Amino acid sequence: MSPTPIRCTLLVDDDPATNYLNRKLLQRLAVTGQVREALNGQEALHVLATSCTDPVAPACPDLIFLDVNMPVLNGFDFLAAYQQLPLARQQAIVIIMLTTSLHPADVARADALPVAGFLTKPLTAEKIAQVVQEHFGRANQER
Repeated sequence: MSPTPIRCTLLVDDDPATNYLNRKLLQRLAVTGQVREALNGQEALHVLATSCTDPVAPACPDLIFLDVNMPVLNGFDFLAAYQQLPLARQQAIVIIMLTTSLHPADVARADALPVAGFLTKPLTAEKIAQVVQEHFGRANQER
């Protein structure tokens, strides 16, 4: 059996049901070795701080699906804090923002941040396949 294209995926959404459904979808598609969850940007930063001391650690996410609107620390505030981490300079984590609508102001704001893409909810098999092909297709063969 071939290895999964992605070692670890981090789902960041304040809705546990959304995280559950996205986890099940990722597991069914077998594109990631591990799925981790955070309910807001602050929890996501904690996951990165504790899991990514070694950039090649299996629990350090290669991919983050990040909700825009969350309490405590929203997606944009997470990205601002993420840019301040040494991790941002050490390792490229693919960050895909998830939102209920592609509001032009949000898309424009994301352009200045380390975001690889912007997708509307819900996450689907087709959207995941697109992300994997675009960001992990060639890189996986070089690993």
